[in-house]
Amino acid sequence: MDTITTTKFLLLITLIIVNVSFMHGGAPTVTESPDLRRLSIMDAMNHATEAHRQLLTISSSSSSNFVHNSLDDRQHDLRAEATSAWYDCAELYEEALGHLNRSLGSTTTTTTTNPSSSDTLTWLSAALANRQTCRDGFLDLNLTTTTTSLPRVMDDFSRSLRNALAINAAAGGGGGGRKLLSAAAAAGGGARSSSTPPPVFPWWVAKSDRQLLEARPSGAADVGPKAHLVVAQDGSGDYSTISEAVAASVEMRRGRAARGRRRFVIYVKRGIYKESVEIKKSMNNIMVVGDGIDATIISNCKNVRDGFTTYRSATFAVSGHGFIAKDMTFENTAGPTKHQAVALRSSSDLSVFYRCSFKGYQDTLYLHSMRQFYRDCDIYGTVDFIFGDAAAVLQGCNVYVRRPLPRQKATVTAQGRSDPNENTGIVIQASRVMASAEAYLGRPWRRFSRTVVMQSDVGGIVNPAGWLPWSGDFALSTLYYAEFMNKGKGGKTEGRVTWPGFHVMRSFREARKFTVGDFFDGDAWIPGTGVPFDSGL
Repeated sequence: MDTITTTKFLLLITLIIVNVSFMHGGAPTVTESPDLRRLSIMDAMNHATEAHRQLLTISSSSSSNFVHNSLDDRQHDLRAEATSAWYDCAELYEEALGHLNRSLGSTTTTTTTNPSSSDTLTWLSAALANRQTCRDGFLDLNLTTTTTSLPRVMDDFSRSLRNALAINAAAGGGGGGRKLLSAAAAAGGGARSSSTPPPVFPWWVAKSDRQLLEARPSGAADVGPKAHLVVAQDGSGDYSTISEAVAASVEMRRGRAARGRRRFVIYVKRGIYKESVEIKKSMNNIMVVGDGIDATIISNCKNVRDGFTTYRSATFAVSGHGFIAKDMTFENTAGPTKHQAVALRSSSDLSVFYRCSFKGYQDTLYLHSMRQFYRDCDIYGTVDFIFGDAAAVLQGCNVYVRRPLPRQKATVTAQGRSDPNENTGIVIQASRVMASAEAYLGRPWRRFSRTVVMQSDVGGIVNPAGWLPWSGDFALSTLYYAEFMNKGKGGKTEGRVTWPGFHVMRSFREARKFTVGDFFDGDAWIPGTGVPFDSGL
């Protein structure tokens, strides 16, 4: 009996035991059956391991018969694109295995107040996002016939992962409005005075990091002496490119006992850095600080039209957890005719983006997965330009809708929640939405898409319907879109869509689920200077 079959057998036996106990009046909960939680994750891990093995085999050679057959008689350049998509899949499944391994470790705790159950849902949700992203790569490049040749074990992985999500969600309290980081904010956060001047940052931000974040951009005199490395195009720094500094950070931290735990600061001086930067999953707790929005700019032009997957098109991509960026602009200059072209992609858990700008057109800001916080940022785009499957909160941000191409419709968000037990969603709070052409607040990329716009100033050029279907009636009854206490001409809800999944929240109790207090650990997420709101409502 192989490993997958053995795990399935044990999982089935455990389910039978739980059901029999329930029939005899024991009424056990999933929380009382930690073995069931572990077995469900182990089952998903076994399928992910086999899928990863097969994907490595497929992606190892661009001349694989598997790739050639899946493309039929397409041209050689399309074969190269397919090989790139297979490579993405291998990387994404490797990361998914890491998420599952962390999830498995979190099931060893049994205290109900321990935040590990919420962490588990975060990591399982991220694993599912990786699985979806793998398939998306082939669709991006119009390799639809290739998707029929994906290893069957990938479908088995999806089923077992969704099962693990359901079991662990039952243990952690359901699919919406949960505490993601700590049980300390159980009451949803008492209202904190909106006049509190200094920003307060999430608990994982160290004191020294907070001092850097609180400082206004003023060049090397402010940040340089505190930075481990300085990047400057004029030769006054340690390196002239950000990628070189990132690579050097790995070597500088190698062999240290606390490698990856202590913050590593890279200061990037004023300039336009035309490069693609990647902070890999092993590069944890990196902080990149610039001289200010539109002063320090990271720019590139990768895009889907030129043969990159959406995932791989990012100018700046970060996977290592605990990442912080401050006072920088991330842009993709591909333009509106090149379709998907990402300025920043983040899969970084517990990441903070503070006083940053993200400029692009379609798919500008890719909130790929994990827990992310954006504060006092500017986001520019045309179509689905804030998208992904992270649990993300944007506070005090300016959202600028650019004019789309003819026959295109401008949409701000496209949230990618594909399972009702994922703890993901996009919350836009105390922000401004401004458009230069008719726009919509969002459309459902996946069946259980979840987006909330609350306490924000919505410009009058936003269509009165507010939200746009993806295709026909897809997801209209399963999505969760909501608005609460928005202002501005575009914030009026009288003409909004009447979909079953759309809600105009009427009560503070309902809206509180999506405040930073409940949705994302309110005691740690406090307003910054200039945008007054409370940790509650």
